[in-house]
Amino acid sequence: MVSEVLWTAPVADKPVDALVRVPGSKSLTARWMLLAAAADESSELRGALISRDTRLMRDALERLGASLQVHEDSLRVTPLPPPTEHPSDPIEIHTGLAGTVMRFVPMLAALHHGEVRFTGDEAALARPMGPVIEVLRSQGVVVTEHGEAGRLPLTVHGTGQLRGGRVEVDASASSQFVSNALLVAARGDADLELVHTGTVLPSLPHIDMTLATLRQVGIEGTHHVDAGGHHSWTVPRGPISATHMVIEPDLSNAGPFLAAAMATGGTIAVDDWPEETTQPGDAYRELLARMGGEVWREEGSLCVRGTGALHGIDADLSAVGELTPTIAALAALADSPSRLRGVGHLRGHETDRLKALATELTKIGARTLEHEDGLEIHPGPLHGGVFETYEDHRLATAAAVIGLRVPDLRVVNIATTQKTLPDFVGMWLSMLHTEPPEGGQA
Repeated sequence: MVSEVLWTAPVADKPVDALVRVPGSKSLTARWMLLAAAADESSELRGALISRDTRLMRDALERLGASLQVHEDSLRVTPLPPPTEHPSDPIEIHTGLAGTVMRFVPMLAALHHGEVRFTGDEAALARPMGPVIEVLRSQGVVVTEHGEAGRLPLTVHGTGQLRGGRVEVDASASSQFVSNALLVAARGDADLELVHTGTVLPSLPHIDMTLATLRQVGIEGTHHVDAGGHHSWTVPRGPISATHMVIEPDLSNAGPFLAAAMATGGTIAVDDWPEETTQPGDAYRELLARMGGEVWREEGSLCVRGTGALHGIDADLSAVGELTPTIAALAALADSPSRLRGVGHLRGHETDRLKALATELTKIGARTLEHEDGLEIHPGPLHGGVFETYEDHRLATAAAVIGLRVPDLRVVNIATTQKTLPDFVGMWLSMLHTEPPEGGQA
């Protein structure tokens, strides 16, 4: 059923020309918050994202006993206390739709002595959790499933210990099924050897990000690929050092703004783009250049200029799947068809993103075919209408990109962008040098 709350995406009446500053990376913020909670001493995080997902992460960590306090422009994290001798009172953690909370925190909950029940938004109850449960059980942790097997809600019966040793996991559906095991593995009773048993491994940069954050707290995790292409990781047990970290801006969240330059033939600069990064959003530099944009660096910013030519693309996005909705939006506006491959795992995200994109793009005039591993997008004359977002923030921002060129595109629940970008609408209107309508939704 379509929500009554609609936001009419503003049409650009001229090429955009703006400098954009995006908040800290959601993926890095989640990892640093969790590591800081598992560390031996207090840490300080600067530039941490404040959004629904990170508020849910903060609440989860505080319920487990950590303390997170905002001081000036920093987040000070006092880690979890040692587990009590006797089980503490039961705890309930609400994950919302945050994959990092529902998949990362249960492993930390095993280091808490007591029952920790995890639940979430209705859509979260359909997201796969089986590999998380299997890893916990292989670590000697009792897990009770309260509904459908391999889904939330579930209870982790923590004893304050993780066994370590060799663990097998099928992470074909999400790289989070690897990262969740690696992040607190150093607190185990023995070194961890994690072996991926699946046939595909999506979003490998996110696992590289996890290893990079571990190195920065003194944990030298390693990644191995054998002659047959099979992946495994090792993480030694040992202390997790406190950190004083400045978190990079979220490059994936920068994508819709860069796409605005492509869609309008304008120029967008994103400030503080890192020289080197493990964030998948860095791939926008290559992808947008292939679609006809001019891309360059200038005084710490990444700049993208739309040339007036916007071409379709044939791209394997398996490593950078979260960029798919933004690239699909541009593909709907392009002058030739596109084929986006290697992203079958997007069916298990906030919604089935492939089905959702195929449905909504076709509905407004871009015939989009849904394949097992991706999308085939055929541009056509686009028209306005209601664009459903399925409570998915990246569907909402994709719609905003299309709306720059398509009048009367009404987006359902634009507020879902608060998941990772709290003031998306304000930033979008500022980019367009547009004031919010009197009495309208902002």
